[in-house]
Amino acid sequence: MKKVFVIEKEDNVGTAVREPIKRGEEVGTDGRVTDVVVTALDDIAYGHKIALRDIAKGETVIKYALSIGTATQDIKAGQHVHIHNVESNRGRGDKVAAGN
Repeated sequence: MKKVFVIEKEDNVGTAVREPIKRGEEVGTDGRVTDVVVTALDDIAYGHKIALRDIAKGETVIKYALSIGTATQDIKAGQHVHIHNVESNRGRGDKVAAGN
C-alpha cells in the first residue's frame, strides 16, 4: 500500500512524500496519523496532496494542522488536491494587487 504523510487528526489532505501514486491504488497514512485509507481517484505526483476525506467547496484545506487554502470545488476523498481545486491563502504569486 502506498503511504502519504499526515501530521494531525484534523488534516484533510496527505502528502505523497515517498513516491508518486497511481489512480486506483490504495493509500494509507503515515506520520502521527496512521489509520486513514483511501483509494486514489487520480494520479498524485510526488510532493502533491491527496484528499483524505470529502472536502466541500468553500471548506478550508488543512495540512499539518494549518490552513493552506480554500476548496474552489467539491473534492472527493482520494482526489488530487492542488491549484486546480484549491485557492491558496498565501496568494498565487502571478497576480499583483491593485496599486502595486
